[in-house]
Amino acid sequence: MTDHDALADAFEANRKRLRSVAYRMLGSRAEADDAVQEAWLRLSRSGVGDVHNLGGWLTTVVARVCLDLLRTRKARREESFDASATEPVLHHSVDDADHELTLADSVGLAMLVVLETLTPAERVAFVLHDMFDLPFEEIAPIVGRTPTAARQLASRARRRVQGKGENAEANRERQRHLVEAFLRASREGDFDALLALLDPEVIARTGPAAAALGVADEVRGAKGVAQIFAGRARGARVAMIGDQFGLVWAPGGKPQVVFAFTTAQGKVTSIELIADPERIAALDVTIVGR
Repeated sequence: MTDHDALADAFEANRKRLRSVAYRMLGSRAEADDAVQEAWLRLSRSGVGDVHNLGGWLTTVVARVCLDLLRTRKARREESFDASATEPVLHHSVDDADHELTLADSVGLAMLVVLETLTPAERVAFVLHDMFDLPFEEIAPIVGRTPTAARQLASRARRRVQGKGENAEANRERQRHLVEAFLRASREGDFDALLALLDPEVIARTGPAAAALGVADEVRGAKGVAQIFAGRARGARVAMIGDQFGLVWAPGGKPQVVFAFTTAQGKVTSIELIADPERIAALDVTIVGR
């Protein structure tokens, strides 16, 4: 066996744990796989050398890669704030057996939603310490803080997680009821019921789906949006789009149009109709209702 083969075997022995670390930090299988692959590239270029704890070294590398990705993600959201305000954030959950195993021994989807509210440094410190028992002396250089400051990051994150975890799940259940009520009112053509569910400043963006509905690309206001949907959603079904509830028109079980909802304070604040096949293919859509 060559040195490269031995190195590859040692890396494979750590891969599952590294993916678990990266997934908890990033909430995305694709990004987690990228982070783990980057760790392998760095290992294959540098070798183990005098490294006595390969697992710890790899965890540190993955954590630093994840921190960079989180910071890039945050900066990108801030730079495109106006654009993101007009487009719902759809997180893609993993749909294979490995994902199920990951979530089974993880903190669950609700926790991942809460982790999104943390700063990148808070998230890394919390995940590494509270979920993987890394000491703050090892976390500190990863996040560029002193051990005391790293401890404070994790403590602050812990307080936020404990305060919001249950709320995230409750909010999602409220969103499901709201979407179900919207679908029911739309199917029945109940204009007044639709108005009651819509925020007065609601925005509907139809884009390429507009032609099928015969409406403008963008409609603002509760009355205009209610007119679009009254009596029109008979074939739609409730679905999970990423980790949010929405609607999907899926003849034969194949999604053709996705209705991505944004809700706040018990009202629908925006609806985006997504008809582009490539965009739909990139979404994690799971039909959950009739």
